[in-house]
Amino acid sequence: MNIRSLAKVSLLAAFALSTLAALPDPVQAQVAAKVEAQTRPNFGVLLDPPTRSRPRAHRRYDYGRYRGPDWRPLPLPPHQEEVVLVDCGGNPGSGAIESAVQRVRPGGTLIIRARAGACVGWLNIDKPMTLIGDSGFDPRRWDAATPTLQAPDGLPCLTVAPGVRVEVRDLVFASPRAGDAACVVGYNAEIVMSRVGFRHVGDEAAIYADGGLLDLRDVLIDARTVSAAIVADGAAVTLYETAVAGAQSGVDLTPGSGAPSTLTSVTLIGSEQPNNFGPRAIGLIVRAARDYGQVAVSNAKICGYVEGVAVEGASVSVSNSRICKGDKGAVLYNGELLFDQNRVRVNQVGVAAASGRAVITGNSFAGVRDAIYAEDRATIQARGNSVWSRDLCRPRFENRYRDRYAPSWNGNDGGYDCQQTPYPRDWWEAEDGPYFDQAYALDGYDRYQQGYGWYDRDGRYIPDDRYRGDDRWRRSGWF
Repeated sequence: MNIRSLAKVSLLAAFALSTLAALPDPVQAQVAAKVEAQTRPNFGVLLDPPTRSRPRAHRRYDYGRYRGPDWRPLPLPPHQEEVVLVDCGGNPGSGAIESAVQRVRPGGTLIIRARAGACVGWLNIDKPMTLIGDSGFDPRRWDAATPTLQAPDGLPCLTVAPGVRVEVRDLVFASPRAGDAACVVGYNAEIVMSRVGFRHVGDEAAIYADGGLLDLRDVLIDARTVSAAIVADGAAVTLYETAVAGAQSGVDLTPGSGAPSTLTSVTLIGSEQPNNFGPRAIGLIVRAARDYGQVAVSNAKICGYVEGVAVEGASVSVSNSRICKGDKGAVLYNGELLFDQNRVRVNQVGVAAASGRAVITGNSFAGVRDAIYAEDRATIQARGNSVWSRDLCRPRFENRYRDRYAPSWNGNDGGYDCQQTPYPRDWWEAEDGPYFDQAYALDGYDRYQQGYGWYDRDGRYIPDDRYRGDDRWRRSGWF
């Protein structure tokens, strides 16, 4: 009840009491009941007030009409367009790039132009769209490319929401002071990139994909980080004509149970750091997961890492690839490894297996101290491999006649054959610097193969032209 109603009730009660004395007893009882009913408070209304209230006008002023010094208009809903062009170069912190993302219709295209400098901003994408750089990206002029999208300090360049597909073309990303943030982050998202460049400096990966899909084609990544340049945890990965340089490790994959991950014509160049500096330097590491995934690598170049390929629990095949400037070509910690038709030039071991199963066929190993090494828990099948090594391919000298010895490389059951011919000059000259023959050069071996002379027990060649062929082992030639 309001004040006006209470006043009416009090006046009515006073008038009723003044007239009660002049009325009979039955009439007084009826009037008293009416007064009591009208003056009794309604506790139900107080406990359950009505949901609707009467409209009240603003007593001071109407905010819709009055515009004082503190008045600000409400933001209008963004008008979404199919194609949006934004020119935000040279104006960092304006929010133009973020506003342009809101204006793009789902499935639309955002064209980024940065003629006056890099666009500085963080693109948080929650709808399917396409990002295109206006100036394009030429991989042959990588050093002259200007960053088109630059991340703020400590923030990522691009984040993609779960279930969203984003395509990026002809764009350059830069995160010069990323800190603990990756440049591109996706959680169960689909990230497709073509003709894209990265300049990343920080503690985390340049590209991080947790589930979903990651498809990189014609992508160049310069990542100055102690982490891997590309980290994919449970994502289906497709890398084609992708080059990675500068990072402590190249690619870190944890394959899922979906489609196999493929790495084709990939170039991974490490920093050539020693094994006692920071974390392990690995070109391609395939980690174990609950789902037994598959990874296929072909026509790849992996150089400058302590371990070229490391397999910790998956099915991995490496074929027609080159591994150089490292200590170990491939290491199988667990799982399966198919190593076929590869060229490996490292300092220690060509293929090492601690556990699991490895099939090693048709490979060429150069400069190694041990071509194939296996522990007790590993199963190795090796055949048709060739080795050029001055440490591993030293021959044994067998006594044939009196003090005449013949070199022998027989009896090797390691699945490889030592080569005495020079290492092919055109194999590594273009990729691995000046030519250096890793084959073991036995003095006088050419003349020996023609049937003249023999060796002593210390491996020194003894020339003799009187006897040829097997006659040198039956007659007393010159000694």
